[in-house]
Amino acid sequence: MAALSSGSPKHEAPEPLEGPVVATVTGGTIIWFVLFLVQLPFYGWFDEHGHTWWLWTCLAGGGLGLIGIWYVRKRDAAIKRAAEQRSTGRPTTAE
Repeated sequence: MAALSSGSPKHEAPEPLEGPVVATVTGGTIIWFVLFLVQLPFYGWFDEHGHTWWLWTCLAGGGLGLIGIWYVRKRDAAIKRAAEQRSTGRPTTAE
């Protein structure tokens, strides 16, 4: 059992994978809103069976997705701005 908690690993962590983050978050947000809209006509059934939280979970997922879209767009712009500054040799300034 001591071998399981012997400290930090001996190898370095791999680089994080970068992909179409903005598109992924936007797609997920759309899916949450579509799920909410698809379930909305069945509100009575959900209410009778005590499952209205399903609807509100989808709505909350869509709302949090909007915040996520805003965040990843800002992050993507900052990464591109930093890469441009490195390529032109200008010093990076905090804004």
